[in-house]
Amino acid sequence: MKNTILLFVICSLGSVSFAQTLNKDKGTFKTYEPGYFQNSILKGIEEFESQKGIAKQPSTFKVDISTLNIPASKDDFKSFWHNAPVSQGNTNTCWSFSTTSYLESEIFRTTGQKVSLSPIHTAYYEYIERAENWVKTRGNMNFGEGSEGNAVTKIWKKYGIVPLADYSGLKPGQAFHTHEKMFEELKNYAEFVKKNNIWDETAVVNNFKSILNYYIGTPPAKILVNGREITPLEYMTNVLKFNPADYCDVLSYMQEPYWKQVEYHVPDNWWHNADYYNIPLDDFMTVLKKSIKAGYTLAIGGDVSEAGFLAREANAAVVPSFDIPSAAIDENARQFRFSNETTTDDHGLHIVGYLEKDGVTWFLVKDSGAGSRTGGIEKNKNFGYYFFHEDYVKLKMMDFMVHKDMMKDFLPKFK
Repeated sequence: MKNTILLFVICSLGSVSFAQTLNKDKGTFKTYEPGYFQNSILKGIEEFESQKGIAKQPSTFKVDISTLNIPASKDDFKSFWHNAPVSQGNTNTCWSFSTTSYLESEIFRTTGQKVSLSPIHTAYYEYIERAENWVKTRGNMNFGEGSEGNAVTKIWKKYGIVPLADYSGLKPGQAFHTHEKMFEELKNYAEFVKKNNIWDETAVVNNFKSILNYYIGTPPAKILVNGREITPLEYMTNVLKFNPADYCDVLSYMQEPYWKQVEYHVPDNWWHNADYYNIPLDDFMTVLKKSIKAGYTLAIGGDVSEAGFLAREANAAVVPSFDIPSAAIDENARQFRFSNETTTDDHGLHIVGYLEKDGVTWFLVKDSGAGSRTGGIEKNKNFGYYFFHEDYVKLKMMDFMVHKDMMKDFLPKFK
């Protein structure tokens, strides 16, 4: 009996000690004034298209940042070469902007060439692929603007790539990309095809091209490089020395077997790609950290709709204790959120650097979205970047693309 009482006292004291040391974040409701998206992107588009109207911002629940120790500046991070952040405007093509940025960094790492490439060239041909698949599946597929990072290497392998200077996807005088009207027209036409059983692939693709060409221009069949005309495929292969097969997409979730290549079950994987290397979460984080610390940047995708995602307040992403304590973040917590759809495939980004701070790793993340630009470049010294705490990556970022060199210790485990 005495031993039982003693054990109870020890356990009780241990519980008190744990409760006293547990970080307790607090939340607050925020009502935001119109930010960069409304004040810069939409206003720029309105001037170009003569549109009007700014939606009222809803109140949202966010962690109170007053007790958080967040990095102050992107200059505190060790970073690796990348082009300056570029806005995706009013489009849902983050997957192309982020992965194109990543591959620009890879081309520099492998060849020393500093190039700016066209994200819209890839988006154009992704729509062509959608048109073909819409006919093949008789409209039984997800039709949206979103896609995955490996769509970029898929498109490059088939169609090549061109410099941004040769194809921007912007009309003269247009400051920001806007695909809203274009996508609406493409979607309406696709539904018309389905409703009327017009399954002529050539006609459907040609009509898609007509819509795309009107809104974002016709991609060049050839470009001039060093006084010689070459195709986008020749540019990728012979000039950039880029091989899409050198890259792999890494995933970590429990609903598919580890150490197998599996499908990533999200709507933006509309072509049901099943080449993702699914590995346990600890290995996922090991590869990610090892890669960035070795100078290999990464394209990454996941959820950016959390109370700890502090775009307006601090250009940062953390996991508040009222969501889940740091010590409890594991593959089960990660899968639970994916299964109940509180983790969704929101956004693609580019990890370009890291910082060791207070015993944890923070990641410097380049962004093409509007959230990281609030305040404008004059007021926001971290304009176009986020700081991701490693807990946020561990819990909410679902996949990344990396050079196979960084997976060489793990690839033999896949059969």
